[in-house]
This record gives sequence, structure tokens and C-alpha cells, in this order.
Amino acid sequence: MSALMSEHSGEAGAARPAIFGLSLPVGRFVLPRVLRKPVRFIGRFCEGDYQPPRYFGVAACAVFLSASSIYGAWLGGQIPAAAQAVTARLGFAVDQVRVSGNRQTSEIDILEQLDLSGWTSLVGFDAEVARERIASLPWVKVASVRKVYPDELEVRIEEREPFAIWQHGSQLAIIERDGRVVTQFDVNRHSVLPLVIGYGADKGADFVEKVRRYPELASRVKGFIRVAGRRWDLRLENGITIRLPENGEDAAIAEVVRLDREDGLLSRDIAVADLRLEDRLVVRLTPEAMERRTAALADQAKAAKKKPGKSI
Repeated sequence: MSALMSEHSGEAGAARPAIFGLSLPVGRFVLPRVLRKPVRFIGRFCEGDYQPPRYFGVAACAVFLSASSIYGAWLGGQIPAAAQAVTARLGFAVDQVRVSGNRQTSEIDILEQLDLSGWTSLVGFDAEVARERIASLPWVKVASVRKVYPDELEVRIEEREPFAIWQHGSQLAIIERDGRVVTQFDVNRHSVLPLVIGYGADKGADFVEKVRRYPELASRVKGFIRVAGRRWDLRLENGITIRLPENGEDAAIAEVVRLDREDGLLSRDIAVADLRLEDRLVVRLTPEAMERRTAALADQAKAAKKKPGKSI
């Protein structure tokens, strides 16, 4: 027992290990095993017992400068560009672009949105950003961009369906069935579309479909005119205007078709066929027909005056 006490007292009188001049309280806590070697190394280094290898300072400076350069390049956005250049020269440069689904949209416009250069790498190419740019083109409804390694891009688009030409004021635009404006009118590409005229006419897809149920009439319609946001007029190719009522336009259209079949109404010299009254059709002649009618009535009046009166 006394031997144990003396040994313990001898250890207590011995010098305690220290780091940076601070003694460690041996016996009060024990460092984890993973930290013991690093602590011993730091202690030996601080006490001068450890000599660094030759050129250690030069290597440390080189590591520090390299790390600083990489960090600066990362902050300046140069790392992605460097990665693009390296991977492009390793065989991942975009060499082919396949585009499908485009009818109204030119491939040149699509390629411009991809923003490719001669050394664009497929590895660092952001397909989602390119897809968003392509989807912003006027005719594009849905777009997808897929990377096909090692050097190919695949672009697929779904385009909007043109429904009519909408004239509002002096402006002409291509619209979809729901009235959404797609792009400005191009006379060389979309002249076969029906023409709807006036504010509110862009929402007239249902009315256009009603007229299309009568092909013999629809083929002669040049314009569908919305009047005061309440009713419709039909302007025919020969200049006749058919004025439809606010209510009951289906029956009025059917009546016009019947009169044309039976009496050739729409082939006569009339300017307006007004069906806004429920019980009658009002017709207005063209100026030329009015002149001819006026002249004919005048001739009839003269002829009546020249007839000899009856003797009593």
C-alpha cells in the first residue's frame, strides 16, 4: 500500500505534458484515441522536437497559392467555363442537334435559343435553361431538351394551333381557339384562316363553328364582324353583309341558307340582308341596283303617262 502511494506521489511530482505552454491535467480526462496522435504531433512541433521535411515551406506556399487561385476562379465564375473547355476537348462537344415537332417555328430560331458555340460541352450544358428559352418562342406550347451523350442534343416541341386572324383596330394577329394571341399576322403564311373583326371577336370560336355547319355559306364568308359586343354580322366575298339578330342567330343563319337555296338570295344585287326583325327580312340594294331600279320606275311612270285615256 505504501508502495502504491509513493508511486502515485512520484507521478504527481513529475512534469506534466503541455501544449502551447499550458499543462494538461493528466488523470482528470483522457483524449479520444483519434486525437491522441495529432495532439502529440502538435506538442512535439511546438516544443521543437519535430523538424519539418526539406522544402516544406515551398510546398505549403504552393498549396496556399493554388487554393487561393481555385477559390478566386470559383468566385469569378471561371470554374464552369474551364470545365466546359476541358470536357469539350475530351469528346463531349455538342456536334449534332435534332429538332422535331416544329412547323411554324424555324430551326434557326430554335438553335439561337440553345446558344451553342463551337466548343459547347454536353457535360456542362444546362438543358432546363435552354428549354425555358425555347418555350418562350411565340408558336411553342411545350418544349423539351434532352442530352444524348456523348455529343447530341434532342429538341422536341409542341406548337400552338392557329384558329383565326383577329383584326382589332388596325392590328392583325393570329389567335388560338381560346382567343390567346400567338403572333402578328403574316400574309404569306396564314391568309387561309378565317377573319374575325372587332373587340370581343377573339372569343367567337363557337359562332364561327356554327357558321361552318353550313359549308355553302361558310365558303363565301370573308369576315365575321362582332358588333358592339352583342351580335354578329357576316361579310361575304361578293360584298353582301348579313346582319344577324342578338338572339336566335342559329335560326337566322338557317333562314339565310334556305332563302339562298330556294331564291338565290345571296347572288342578287343586294348590299345588306337584315334579319334582326323576327317577322321579316329587310333587304337593301346596292347603289348600282338602286340606280337601275330608280330608272326603271321612272320609265314605267313615263310609259303610264303616254297611254291614251279611255273614251267615254
